[in-house]
Amino acid sequence: MMNIKNHVQLVGRLGANPEVKVLENGNKLARFNVAVSETYKTKTGEKVTDVQWHSIVAWGNLAGIAEKILTKGTQVTVDGKLFNHSYINKEGVKRSSTEIVANELFVFAKQVQAA
Repeated sequence: MMNIKNHVQLVGRLGANPEVKVLENGNKLARFNVAVSETYKTKTGEKVTDVQWHSIVAWGNLAGIAEKILTKGTQVTVDGKLFNHSYINKEGVKRSSTEIVANELFVFAKQVQAA
């Protein structure tokens, strides 16, 4: 088995079109959120849908592809790794967040991989 230490795969739908920026060095960055839904029944038989939102970041060629083919509502499989970081917000409070840095995107049975 491969020695995978930080790997995540999600299947969900985009909540909005990706936000894309071109950085000063010319590198492209795309950010988007993916909703992952899970439906289950409670002990009483009530159907419950739990939705969790995940922040996704794509860089370089993959960001350009995301910009071209991803739109709000698109179902996508994201393959990547978790990235945790801390920052100080405008009120001076230390916050932390977790993002998924995408390595691959799968849309409509097509695989897209960063070069």
